[in-house]
Amino acid sequence: MDSYAQVKEGMRWMWSLGSYPELAARLEPCARELAATAGIGPGMDILDVAAGDGNLALAAASRGAKVTACDLTLRMVELGRARSAADGLDVAWVEADAEDLPFPAASFDLVASVFGAIFAPLPERVATELFRAVRPGGVVAMANYASRGILARITELVSGLRPWPAGVELPSPYLWGDPAYVRHRFDGLAEPGSIHVRERTGTFEFSSVEEGVGFWHCTNPPQAALRSSVTDDLYRELMAGLERLFRELNRADDGRLLLEWDYVEVVARRPS
Repeated sequence: MDSYAQVKEGMRWMWSLGSYPELAARLEPCARELAATAGIGPGMDILDVAAGDGNLALAAASRGAKVTACDLTLRMVELGRARSAADGLDVAWVEADAEDLPFPAASFDLVASVFGAIFAPLPERVATELFRAVRPGGVVAMANYASRGILARITELVSGLRPWPAGVELPSPYLWGDPAYVRHRFDGLAEPGSIHVRERTGTFEFSSVEEGVGFWHCTNPPQAALRSSVTDDLYRELMAGLERLFRELNRADDGRLLLEWDYVEVVARRPS
């Protein structure tokens, strides 16, 4: 197995860990906002790429769209299928790679990804596939983490500890949160002048720092991967560093924990 294939297997394994639905629930407002910004409505054919357990897919289906959702990790597909069924929403779930979508060209009115496709190791393939799958005149929409705030700082804290081969360097997913980078990546794919980027801020709120640290320990898949990949002593050091980071960045002064993170909404159109 080559390094690229090992990276993919590592990602499948990593994102199958933790209690992702609890984390996804805190990200769901961002998906609903993107659905509104992108103008998702009744009768539209929508593809949610790297869908996780379906925040955008369910938001689109609740707006009357016909929705297909896909994710690299089978566990996410299973979670999403169960969630959409429990909500009584008709979403077709497929196990698929954002870099090699198994759909014919020009299949959808809108192709979207919320904090998902940015983690794929080959961003140029991701961009190409998003625009290939959308119909001429259709829309590509993304919500992408930016390099400011708690999420990027956590990534810095655990830099170098990843479940893939030593020496493999992957592009930062936070590049997708840089408006200039997104415009560069979509250059030649999007209709000129159609790329709109809106900077947004998200928050995580907990009753205390201790609750926030415990939540991250229990729910976040990359955190669970670290826990199973390093020694107990090293993991305790990382958790102590996480608590210090939470205290440093806490925006609340009343005993609660309030953490901010920046992201961008991107909406672009395929030439017609």
